[in-house]
Amino acid sequence: MACKSRLTQQMHAEINMIPLIDVMLVLLVVFMVTAPLMSHSVRIRLPHTVAPANAAPPAVIRLGIDRDGHLSWNNQGFPTTELENRLNDLARTSPQAAIHLYADRQTPYEPIARVMAQAARAGISRIGFESLPQTTGQ
Repeated sequence: MACKSRLTQQMHAEINMIPLIDVMLVLLVVFMVTAPLMSHSVRIRLPHTVAPANAAPPAVIRLGIDRDGHLSWNNQGFPTTELENRLNDLARTSPQAAIHLYADRQTPYEPIARVMAQAARAGISRIGFESLPQTTGQ
């Protein structure tokens, strides 16, 4: 019997489940012990203070320029001579105000630069540019 043929002695590949079950039971016990400790809270007496109310969000103005240089303030047209006064009033009433500048694609750069310079002189530094997303095929 010592010389059995190789065909009768085949290897059997099996996963030994006992060590896997042991590890899982140890993890289960660890989590069962630590879970109540995680929900325990520490009692702290916080001091009472008086805080000012949150300020209103900063004003956002949509300032438009068409190809002829005409201006609009929140979609309402106005003469260009009033721009400096409006920007100064905006900077005075809302120091964190923002301007969203949008212009026609045919608008020359000079009126846009003039508006940006006037906003900077008034103290408004938050200037953003609005545009339409480019569609495919253009």
